[in-house]
Amino acid sequence: MQTIRRGILFSLLLALPLAFPLVTLSQPGATAMIDRPAPEFTQTAPAGWINSAPLTLASLRGRVVLLDVWTFACWNCYRSFPWLNDLEARLRDRGLQVVGIHSPEFDHERDPAAVRAKVREFGLDHPVMLDNDFRYWKALGNRYWPAYYLIDKQGRIRAHFVGETHRGDARAREIEARIVALLAE
Repeated sequence: MQTIRRGILFSLLLALPLAFPLVTLSQPGATAMIDRPAPEFTQTAPAGWINSAPLTLASLRGRVVLLDVWTFACWNCYRSFPWLNDLEARLRDRGLQVVGIHSPEFDHERDPAAVRAKVREFGLDHPVMLDNDFRYWKALGNRYWPAYYLIDKQGRIRAHFVGETHRGDARAREIEARIVALLAE
């Protein structure tokens, strides 16, 4: 009987990582932002941006925006960058704008010089906003790294995706299909 209980407990522990995202995604937060205006960027000083002067959502009207919420010590984040860079290169001329939101998990990730070095290392050419105070993270109701928010040409959040993404996987195909549909609107 004790062996059976251990087996059941072990099975539950193995299933927990698979069930956890399903439970947390149904809670209030980022998914509550769908079909609402995207929050305005919280950094207005030039020092709060990498690869760009400070952006506003108004300056991006007419473009489809893919927000990438990441932090540089997150291996799921940096393993997604090849897909993200490829997607950006293929769809930039059609009206896609990628904007990175660097929200640090650990203290050493708050150093702007370290973030700049990682942006160069990962070959990120798109604008990156430093979110050291987590104001943008909180405005989005975000809970995950990496997280992707798809903003339409009018500035409304139309979709939210979570997790490591690679070219050709199901999430990548869904994100790209949504982007192409929004570009056609």
